[in-house]
Amino acid sequence: MNGRKKVAVLISGRGSNMMSLIAAAMAPDYPAEIALVLSNKPDAGGLQKAEDLGIPTAVVDHRDYKGDREAFERAVNEILVENGIEIVALAGFLRLLTPYLVNEWRDRMINIHPALLPSFKGLHTHERALDEGVKLHGATVHFVSPGMDDGPIIAQGAVPVLDDDTPDALAARVLAVEHQIYPRALELVVTGKAKVKGHRVATSVDTSESAANTLIFP
Repeated sequence: MNGRKKVAVLISGRGSNMMSLIAAAMAPDYPAEIALVLSNKPDAGGLQKAEDLGIPTAVVDHRDYKGDREAFERAVNEILVENGIEIVALAGFLRLLTPYLVNEWRDRMINIHPALLPSFKGLHTHERALDEGVKLHGATVHFVSPGMDDGPIIAQGAVPVLDDDTPDALAARVLAVEHQIYPRALELVVTGKAKVKGHRVATSVDTSESAANTLIFP
């Protein structure tokens, strides 16, 4: 379809969630195109996957900036602007962002986190969920704010935590949910159906449709 929003996906690794977004964008009626995949690691596996599908890629190696995080982000932002990017989707982009890049893309940058925020921010979410004995675990798509794994929530998907779960088994089920909710959340953002209202996200969709896309039990 014409007039699709140009999205950049930022990755640091294999690009599992990147591929779910690319697959969704291949549908002719999906309102966004994945116009760029950018990584902070030259050897990120997702770069080759994107190139094989004819998607432009770029690398800004954070190690070239000697710990100057804002200089690194300015280089990233320059590439985003040069490519006419309208929405940024973080998909396993393992860099803590400074207020500079967050403010440049405020309400136009989203992230997916493998936990039901605000619980379990940071790393090792599946191990921590098992240690805490929670009965539900899952994933969250949210707008990015300056805090780590913080910002207004767009969508969440949940799975039950089983008595015999291991971190790997739980992670696999959560990843399946991530692949379901991230394309849907991106669609809501690019169509303007998900908008930030204070610290919350208002979604202008049918109530039953919203529920079906925010709580999932595979």
